[in-house]
Amino acid sequence: MKLTIGEKIKELRLRDGRRQEDLALALGVTNQAVSRWEKDGSYPDMEMIPAIANYFGVTIDQLFGYENAREKKVAAILAQVASYDIKHSGDDVWVEECLALLRDGLAEFPGNEVLTLALADTLWEAGWRRHHGWLSYDEEGFIRHHYDTHKKNPFWAECIKVCEHLVETTKDNGIFTQAIAILVPLHRTYGEFEKAISYAKRMPPLQQSREFLLTEATDGKPNAKYIGEFLLECARQFSEQLIYGLIADIRNFDTDLPVEKVKGAIAIFDLICDDGNMGVHHDFVSKMYLYLSRLQWERGYRDDAFGSLDKALEHAKAFEGLFLAEEHKLTAPLVSFVNYTMEEPREVVKALPEDWPFWCNPDYHKVREEIQADPRWAEWVAKTQG
Repeated sequence: MKLTIGEKIKELRLRDGRRQEDLALALGVTNQAVSRWEKDGSYPDMEMIPAIANYFGVTIDQLFGYENAREKKVAAILAQVASYDIKHSGDDVWVEECLALLRDGLAEFPGNEVLTLALADTLWEAGWRRHHGWLSYDEEGFIRHHYDTHKKNPFWAECIKVCEHLVETTKDNGIFTQAIAILVPLHRTYGEFEKAISYAKRMPPLQQSREFLLTEATDGKPNAKYIGEFLLECARQFSEQLIYGLIADIRNFDTDLPVEKVKGAIAIFDLICDDGNMGVHHDFVSKMYLYLSRLQWERGYRDDAFGSLDKALEHAKAFEGLFLAEEHKLTAPLVSFVNYTMEEPREVVKALPEDWPFWCNPDYHKVREEIQADPRWAEWVAKTQG
């Protein structure tokens, strides 16, 4: 590859409004030498390269034009990994390919933190797909992870090492927080609660989060937009934690409590998006209706269960409909300035029967056998595949 360092020197010199004479004087060379460099008639001596980079306030890689090429190559690797859509894919055939891509990338760009974080995230996901998360209810009815089994998960063992290294070495706050977000639940699955808590305490409280502070950062229409986004994100996180709170204690399922609580979680989205337009949140609401149908069937509300299945289908179709346009705008008063740029289309409607009941705890196999024996199940499945 032909070096273009001369062109880069000229570009940086003009950027800073400096003359060839200024650079020559700073480096202790002749004006003619700088002129020859810029015309690619000759190259600076290698021992002079650090001084030139320092003069312009750039890295040596940037001086040689390598930095942009590296960033493009890293971006291409990440794009290829993203194409496997590992967070939504129901299989694990992508594990070897994605890990190989990231390991090869790190061999070419050692220590690249973006690739390292992507490797950690992929190892975290691969650990669930290949070895699953083993948990059960203890004698008091509270959910517990199978710590000894989880510690044998090779993907998670490597993931912990990668994340702990990033936490202690990175100066990038985004990478720091994402690594901790992986470490906390990982140490929980190992039964290492003190470690998990210590990492969690290194994160800011809710009122110092990005989503909350954005509501404090502006006024006018931008403020209304950020408040809308905050409300929807809080609704999502609150609803998910509410469901996990139900699942945490099996005694909750001895009554109609879970049915009423999940209905309430869905009602929060209806409250915020009171015109029925929930944007990308249609997908999550669809999943909550799947879980609600399981709960209703289990408590004997058989007709209601199939009503919830139809609601799940309705919201899944609404979500898929968003992909017909690149951008989607919400319309309810509280969120009327919120819009979404849609990602690559993905099928959620046809996956509904396989996704049911989405949250699988407590054990759902008996309920599945019963509800699938009802003729209405086959009719509902047919509607999802039509």
